[in-house]
Amino acid sequence: MGFDKNDYPGDNLLPALHRSFSYTGYWLNNPPGANNNSWTGKRSVLKATGFGFMILYNGRLDKELEGKDAAALGRSDAAAAIAAAKREGFASGAILFLDQEEGGRLLPEQSAYLFSWIDAVRGSQYKPGVYCSGIPVAEGSGKITTAEQIATHEGNKGVALWAWNDQCPPAPGCAMPGKSLVPSSSGISKALVWQYAKSPRTEFARQCGPTYTADNNCYAPNLPQNAQTFLDLDLSLSADPSDGR
Repeated sequence: MGFDKNDYPGDNLLPALHRSFSYTGYWLNNPPGANNNSWTGKRSVLKATGFGFMILYNGRLDKELEGKDAAALGRSDAAAAIAAAKREGFASGAILFLDQEEGGRLLPEQSAYLFSWIDAVRGSQYKPGVYCSGIPVAEGSGKITTAEQIATHEGNKGVALWAWNDQCPPAPGCAMPGKSLVPSSSGISKALVWQYAKSPRTEFARQCGPTYTADNNCYAPNLPQNAQTFLDLDLSLSADPSDGR
């Protein structure tokens, strides 16, 4: 079990969080909607507490790519992610996940950006990964997921997938699931990590409502419910999905 959130929860909470969680998300740049990154410089204390990592770089929305050289932006953002991972002390071979927030079929500029980012990271000492939607979206007579598009495009080259799908089912909602659930239970067979609950609860998780609190957030178990303890829940077969320790 792991968690991720935009704001660092604070040094004092780490031992209590580690009783429930083996690994945490770790932002390399400002999280979505934020003007600063409170995770910067926290790798050593997290590692000392026993946490593994999901190393994450916030990518660009489609509106930030339209009319621009998206592939060039992908390469420059990859260089920034690589430099940040080095500064934070992550060793060679660690997986850096690009945060692809928007789901559905990738538009041409999104594809150019994302796959140039992947190629640039693959050419460095790090390995590429993508955080992306695993929720099926209707297209024509069938359905498509962002995660499957990325996996198909990459083929034998491979890319680590951190898929989010908070629909109930397959998600258990804001709950600590039993051992019967694994990352592939998300519907994405090649998922390394499954993010199955988000705070606040999204429109996709309407059927999961009873498992969330009245404010539609998901909180760490056995801790006071406040801004430091609401989080997203993740599941992986690895206690260190990014090999960041």
